[in-house]
Amino acid sequence: MIFPQPAPPRRAFRLPRVVRIILLALALALIAPYLLAPLYNFGQPVSTLMLARWAILARVERSFVPIAEVSPALTLAVVTAEDGRFCEHHGIDWKELSNALSEVDDLEDARGGSTITQQLAKNLFLWGGRSYVRKVLEAPLALWLDLVLPKRRIVELYLNVVEWGPNGEFGAEAGSRYAFGKSARLVGRQEAALLVAVLPNPKRRSARTPGPAVRRLAAIYGSRAAGAPRADICLRKGP
Repeated sequence: MIFPQPAPPRRAFRLPRVVRIILLALALALIAPYLLAPLYNFGQPVSTLMLARWAILARVERSFVPIAEVSPALTLAVVTAEDGRFCEHHGIDWKELSNALSEVDDLEDARGGSTITQQLAKNLFLWGGRSYVRKVLEAPLALWLDLVLPKRRIVELYLNVVEWGPNGEFGAEAGSRYAFGKSARLVGRQEAALLVAVLPNPKRRSARTPGPAVRRLAAIYGSRAAGAPRADICLRKGP
């Protein structure tokens, strides 16, 4: 009696080695920000743009200053201009985001609705420009940052990593010294409004020699700050 021969076992499909290495690298790149974020309660983190400039030997000027050494006028101006509901949301302001998206036809054209926490996530871990991919990566990172970092620390980091000058000036201290020749702790209300008005494009806008557009924006931001003196209440220590 002749028995049928068993079929040879099928070989398990395996991705080529180079593909597996690439996928592993991508997975690590996605996970790394979530592992690093809790550590940013301490130290003086730098932005991806600062790292990129260092990589090409471009100028970077940044003096990290604690939020206690930044003028309250500047912190209030930043919050009211960039994210008026900062103390109320948890990383993403869904109301403002919905309003911003309802006014445009394409996500890449949406300019409003980005919170300080989202901007911090972009500065610390992602890249500039507007794209679907960056926005998709940015949103969960912002939620995570809000969970693992206090509000005060989020603004402190933002003030110290945002680009604030045309030639590699990063952070409030370098930006203030470039624009006004003084420390960030000495910035007054009008100067604070001018500094905020140059964001997010300090290469085309200047607080040092402000044009009509910057002055107009500064007037708007100054008015917002004057009308919402408690918008940064979650950043203050004590009663």
